[in-house]
Amino acid sequence: MNTRLIRDSSPADATTPAANDAVPAPAVATDLSDNRLYIHRELSQLQFNIRVLDQALDERTPLLERLKFLLIFSRNMDEFFEIRVAGLKGQIALDHELIGPDGIPPRRALAEISEIAHKQIERQYAILNERILPELVAQGIRIVRRQQWTHKQKLWVRRYFRDEVAPLITPIGLDPTHPFPLLVNKSLNFIIRLEGVDAFGRDSGLAIVPAPRVLPRLIRMPQEICEGGDNYVLLSSMIHAHAEELFPGMQVLGCYQFRLTRNADLTLDPEDVEDLALALRGELYSRRFGDAVRLEVADNCPKDLIDYLLKQFGLTESELYEVNGPVNLARLFRIASHVNYPQLQYPPFTPALPKVLKHVEDLFQVIAKQDVLLLHPYESFSPVVDMLRQAAKDPQVLAIKQTLYRTNANSEIVDALVDAARAGKEVTAVVELRARFDEESNLTLASRLQQAGAMVIYGVVGIKTHAKLMLIQRREGNDLVRYAHMGTGNYHTGNARLYTDYSLLTSDEALCEDVHKLFSQLTGMGKVLRMKKLLHAPFTLKKTLLELIARETAHAEAGRTAQIIIKVNALTEPKVIRALYKASMAGVQVELIVRGMCCLRPGVEGVSENIRVRSIIGRFLEHSRVYWFSNDGDPQMYLSSADMMERNLDRRVEAAFPIEGKKLQQKVRNALELYLVDNTSSLLMQSDGQYIRPAVDGEAPRNVQDELLEKLCGVVKVATP
Repeated sequence: MNTRLIRDSSPADATTPAANDAVPAPAVATDLSDNRLYIHRELSQLQFNIRVLDQALDERTPLLERLKFLLIFSRNMDEFFEIRVAGLKGQIALDHELIGPDGIPPRRALAEISEIAHKQIERQYAILNERILPELVAQGIRIVRRQQWTHKQKLWVRRYFRDEVAPLITPIGLDPTHPFPLLVNKSLNFIIRLEGVDAFGRDSGLAIVPAPRVLPRLIRMPQEICEGGDNYVLLSSMIHAHAEELFPGMQVLGCYQFRLTRNADLTLDPEDVEDLALALRGELYSRRFGDAVRLEVADNCPKDLIDYLLKQFGLTESELYEVNGPVNLARLFRIASHVNYPQLQYPPFTPALPKVLKHVEDLFQVIAKQDVLLLHPYESFSPVVDMLRQAAKDPQVLAIKQTLYRTNANSEIVDALVDAARAGKEVTAVVELRARFDEESNLTLASRLQQAGAMVIYGVVGIKTHAKLMLIQRREGNDLVRYAHMGTGNYHTGNARLYTDYSLLTSDEALCEDVHKLFSQLTGMGKVLRMKKLLHAPFTLKKTLLELIARETAHAEAGRTAQIIIKVNALTEPKVIRALYKASMAGVQVELIVRGMCCLRPGVEGVSENIRVRSIIGRFLEHSRVYWFSNDGDPQMYLSSADMMERNLDRRVEAAFPIEGKKLQQKVRNALELYLVDNTSSLLMQSDGQYIRPAVDGEAPRNVQDELLEKLCGVVKVATP
């Protein structure tokens, strides 16, 4: 949508998170640094979370999957407050306010976030209570409320509470010797109003009950006390119903659940850290008790108790969220993942194997002859694991090097590396300990690898290692031959079933030599090594991307056909955005597939009329990163671990690898074309930051994920009941 925006503008509509001030119409020369050409990154991230929530209303999606989208919104919002909101509050507290290209200061951003978040969280609970839960009941899945319990159910709940819950609860009466407790981040708690005097003569009238973290928040009731279907009871309902048993002889006048969200970002000063692993273990503990950023309470909690809690946590009313339901909806994932209702879930599928890899015993023999490109989850991740397993057992393999960003200490990948190390091979693992919310898992896997005899490196101080690389060195006759895996995703077999990503298996000498050089830079010390094919951040990736965009711009200025297609998770880097604006102004057709944050405004007259931005949210999380340039008929294409963000291009170790050969390039190009014609799961971004469904105009519905499932896995979409 082309929009002419004038300088005299009204204040931003808080329901439109990306609408800063209006964008100036171009004069003789357009100032591409004008802040009205850029969208605030946190507000853009919030807009993405809203798009996720919208999926819960899409009746084309199976019911339990709609519930999952609603719960994913909860998880996303938790992280948004823990990291994004906490970061903005931290800037204000330290009087170190950073203003980006959009020109919005942190205080204004927080005010807009608060207004939008309140509306969307209220909407989330309305969707749950008015749409999702009634539809679940119709399918025989119930969360049974206290007022609905039958006599038998009340007896069972009382027994469960007394046997399983009460012994683990530590009620805390509030008085001078029992000050307000330090509560763990995102834990379920209750504030209790009491009447009476206890055995010691105390009568403060208030108590806090933290729910035991070891107990499930959702408990399934036995079939024999229910009338068919699957019936669940919330732990919070049990505690509400039996709160008086925790305070013998006292009268409970009110019991109200609440949850506190804290700053969960880890802050390590590289100059003060001698042992990163040791320092990180200490920070992981403190994460549970960071500064408060949000308070969620039951919407029936009296105002005086709310004010009391806000004062305890140093929060204001703008940071208060009164909710009509459980304060931690993510705990309902137990229902969303229920295996007995396949008709309410996405149909299962088996990831495919390319013909060249079917019935193959020696992967090295195949990869020595040709590169293999896999598109996950439609194509199996098992060849990556199998190549590593084969390398662990192969006596001709001498050394294995691998980066690990997100995985699991007991994953098949780590098992194979452990086996290789125990077999006497030289195993080097570059483990990124600072992968957000996976730090503890990565510390565990690092210890396990070290105990097996592997060399574990924690990357570069102050720069995260985000590249996805594996290098295997094998003796073949008198030659030392290298094999490599490069990917856009993580070495996590679970994510490989949920995320769309690419894997390249190759023995290309120049590319493998580049991977070897990159590992040398990570583990050793020295100047930047010159690469033949690989682009790597923080050294050559951004520079080369800007050059490739500029080259496409020059083609357009010379009257040649010019096109750029970029698929990433986020686009926030100002220099890249300015380069794309220049390309558009020169006539380059720019197609951007950006799942999450996008700080670029498409469709602005005279600036970005030739840019289209779409976000695709569906069954799988769109995670692959692709950079495609038409290059006047000689296309150039890279797959990458890097999004187009400042942190990825300037402060991380990232890799972008070329896809060469018409067959492999066409495979990626065919998938990109499916993304560009998707008209059911894609949303088109407007110049004001809003996202709308593309106009179908009588066209048949197209869904890229469904079409790839059918094309690669033989899964034909069936009608949703």
